[in-house]
Amino acid sequence: MNQINIQFYKTKIGKLILGSFNNKLCILDFKYRRMRKVVDNRIKKNLGAEFVEQDDKILKKTKEQLDEYFNKYRNDFNVPLLIIGTDFQKSVWRELMKVPYGETSTYLQLAKNIKNEKSFRAVANANAANAIALIIPCHRIIGSDGGLVGYGGGLPVKKRLLKLEQSIL
Repeated sequence: MNQINIQFYKTKIGKLILGSFNNKLCILDFKYRRMRKVVDNRIKKNLGAEFVEQDDKILKKTKEQLDEYFNKYRNDFNVPLLIIGTDFQKSVWRELMKVPYGETSTYLQLAKNIKNEKSFRAVANANAANAIALIIPCHRIIGSDGGLVGYGGGLPVKKRLLKLEQSIL
């Protein structure tokens, strides 16, 4: 059986779960999110792997870069990623990664960007299924009215992340 190395990492925004597989980051998510089990099961099933609590160089590098991000020294990440999802989800997540640091977008704009304007609800669902928070910046997505909308880490955390990023610009 293959293994996904995982570590739990306490940060300024709460406890995260980090996971790597074959020297690529496949999980950077909130340990206590509502969809935790669904996301974990999807990743384990797709990789034919189980979680093993063990550190490795990718998880160490991710922790270093997270610390730099939270301390306002880093505004992008360069950890190799293994993005696991449907083709549609991957297209949404690739588009999410184009939302600049310190800026926001909407589900509708993401749907337009992937040339599927009517799919904004599916875009919202793909956003919710994101397993690599911060690096695939789902926290940068707001409602069309400018208000904060759902976030795996909770709306107070989303607000803090947006404030952190905007304070640097």
